[in-house]
Amino acid sequence: MNTMTPASPIARSPAAEKPEPRLNDADTIATEIVEKLTYSIGKTVKAARLHDWLEATTLVVRDRIIDNWFDSTIRTYERQDKRVCYLSMEFLIGRLLRDAISNLNLTEPVREALARYDVDLDLVELLEPDAALGNGGLGRLAACFMESMATTGVPGFGYGIRYVHGFFRQEVVDGAQVELPETWLKHGNPWEFERRESSYEIGFGGKVSSIDENGKPRFVWRPAERVLAVAYDTPVVGWRGQHVNTLRLWSAQSLDPILLDAFNAGDHIGALLESNKAEAITRVLYPADSHQAGQELRLRQEYFFSSASLQDIIRRHLAQHDDLTNLADKVAIQLNDTHPAVSVAELMRLLVDVHGMEWDAAWKVTRDTFSYTNHTLLPEALETWPIHLFERLLPRQMQIIYQINAEVLREATTGKELDGATISAISLIDENNGRRVRMGQLAFVGSHAVNGVSALHTELMKETVFRDLHKVYPTRIENKTNGVTPRRWLFEANPGLTKLIEETIGPRFKDEIGELIKLDPHSEDAGFRERFAAVKRHNKTRLARLVEERLAIHLDPDAIFDIQVKRIHEYKRQLLNILETVALYEQIRSLPHLDWTPRVKIFAGKAAPSYVQAKEIIHLAGDVARVINSDPTVRGLLKVVFIPNYNVSLAEIIMPAADVSEQISTAGLEASGTGNMKFALNGALTIGTLDGANVEMLEHLGEDNIFIFGLKADEVARMRAEDHRGQSVIDKQPMLRSAIDSISAGVFSQDDPNRYANLMNSIRDRDWWMIAADFRAYWDTQRQLDMVWKDRAKWDAIAVRNTARMAWFSSDRSIDEYAHDIWRAGPKGA
Repeated sequence: MNTMTPASPIARSPAAEKPEPRLNDADTIATEIVEKLTYSIGKTVKAARLHDWLEATTLVVRDRIIDNWFDSTIRTYERQDKRVCYLSMEFLIGRLLRDAISNLNLTEPVREALARYDVDLDLVELLEPDAALGNGGLGRLAACFMESMATTGVPGFGYGIRYVHGFFRQEVVDGAQVELPETWLKHGNPWEFERRESSYEIGFGGKVSSIDENGKPRFVWRPAERVLAVAYDTPVVGWRGQHVNTLRLWSAQSLDPILLDAFNAGDHIGALLESNKAEAITRVLYPADSHQAGQELRLRQEYFFSSASLQDIIRRHLAQHDDLTNLADKVAIQLNDTHPAVSVAELMRLLVDVHGMEWDAAWKVTRDTFSYTNHTLLPEALETWPIHLFERLLPRQMQIIYQINAEVLREATTGKELDGATISAISLIDENNGRRVRMGQLAFVGSHAVNGVSALHTELMKETVFRDLHKVYPTRIENKTNGVTPRRWLFEANPGLTKLIEETIGPRFKDEIGELIKLDPHSEDAGFRERFAAVKRHNKTRLARLVEERLAIHLDPDAIFDIQVKRIHEYKRQLLNILETVALYEQIRSLPHLDWTPRVKIFAGKAAPSYVQAKEIIHLAGDVARVINSDPTVRGLLKVVFIPNYNVSLAEIIMPAADVSEQISTAGLEASGTGNMKFALNGALTIGTLDGANVEMLEHLGEDNIFIFGLKADEVARMRAEDHRGQSVIDKQPMLRSAIDSISAGVFSQDDPNRYANLMNSIRDRDWWMIAADFRAYWDTQRQLDMVWKDRAKWDAIAVRNTARMAWFSSDRSIDEYAHDIWRAGPKGA
């Protein structure tokens, strides 16, 4: 029997000990499901409920994944392949059963096996909870990348946090967002494996002392507090099951679960204090950092999973190799945004203090090992930490950051005359805002490659947030445009369209997504367009049914489904969409004789709990929906819906149903976007600004197949510099003025007429997000879409071309580029 675990570098077992390959026919799977139901769950077929069938089916599918998991791990060890370790605070993996069944090509045999017991696979899949391990695009990108690494054969480990509650479950009560705990682990998680042998102590606080060692000082950190990081592994299966990687998530535990002295003394609550403090680290994703306690917990989270991951990486490396000098030859570590940036200082501590490496050698190893993906051009989103907090929690790491900073500044100023402003911009320490550690700068200087996630974003990085560092290291920044996995976002989310494509161009596109372009000529085929439109209408009917069940709002599937689903943020400009909706509502009432195109406006997304303006936007969307949907004068021409608790599973229903994809961020602020890619892949027409990956989508789709409007990034920057005020634009646009005045006057909030006064005043005054500035262009482009909708042959042809031309935006292409250009790993990078 093969006893190897995916974490253990042992030789391949003799062939005689390896299990026979499992059969994948419906008979075998049906038998195995009943065996799991009986012996693992303790239920008879008659007594079993749907959740029992879910668990039994998961265990049967998991067995097949484990076989491939072991094979993939053994193969990686035997060939001594370079591994990619992807460090991310979020992995928005969604439901895993359908993903695994699809990638293993087991959908039909599993469906048939369950049907023999009158069990519907679709109903079983719906019972699986979404893993609450992320919020938005950052975490979904990490999930797509993990799946694509497995698909393309890149040996990969994802490292993150096993959040007990993760990001909150959103409800909307009286129009306002309410945050509730997400209980995705309440009934256990059959996909994960606890690895007790992979546990590491993580320290906080304490003191640093220096001891003499052979005439040189060696620094010893003695933490005042220690917690235990325990690994939980989830297999990530690639397409056709040919390679399986590992997602390793860390759970925090106290070294002493209970203080018996305190308990026996009657302090039953205090006896659990240390345990509760430790477990709080992995309780919730993104605790509110608007207060000091929240900031401290968030920094603890980031260091906790970074240190545990690095200790694990080093342990695995030393199990195969003699020392750490060749770490960068065998391991590539990708920092997904600034959250794991403390890893740079922590790896230096481990190399120098724990493993005795000389500073210069350790710094070379560190830089050669790390690479960093930047996801934002918003300066406030590039994390910084107060030095007093950082020094109190991580005193040795703070010393190391000071030393790194000194060397970076020395390197930057050698042979050059730099002014104080330039030196200040390069420094890892921000001296102008209460002295803070700049995590973006730390990630930048500690990496050999820094990448943006779209062509525009990468160029703007060089000109804005990292302008001065780019001058010092002019070859370090490069572009790697994001992508999405077509397995999840086409094959699984849209089986009707996938089947139609296969019938039209053959099945090869499933293995070579570039083959999708062969669909392009069929945009001129009336018969194909009709079948394509029928698939879309079926998907719209499914979404309409969900909305009616959840919100008791009836939607007409023959109307344009105009959808904006993403994290609620001012720069993403849900507010611009709402203002256009209000203006359209007023025009429909005022000019009922015009031939208005029926439209359904659908919103979804969560606002950070402490983000007041974003929560006001959600409230406004709900208030606008309530008024419009109950007004008979609209005659059903306009409906507005806000669907609560947006997550991956909801996205899988929404994306295939969209006619219009709203990608309307203020130009120059969206790093890339991946929702734009998922929508277009499913045949939605994009209305958007020239921002993020919209720029590259324009290039690949052609200007006749995407609807671009508004200011460009340089124009936004210029207008901000010129102190643009929205009122000057509002005065010239009666529709916009009327919409803003109606909202300000309480037309949509009669219970609290002043509810949105501040929100509207922010547009009248500063208009920082260019909502007033872009309103007219947005309105005109929406009416252009109305006209195209009336010519359904033209609309459907554009929709087909969107699907056909989106292959380049596959995450497989992104991973191939990372593997070749940055990681030097996997088949494309070795």
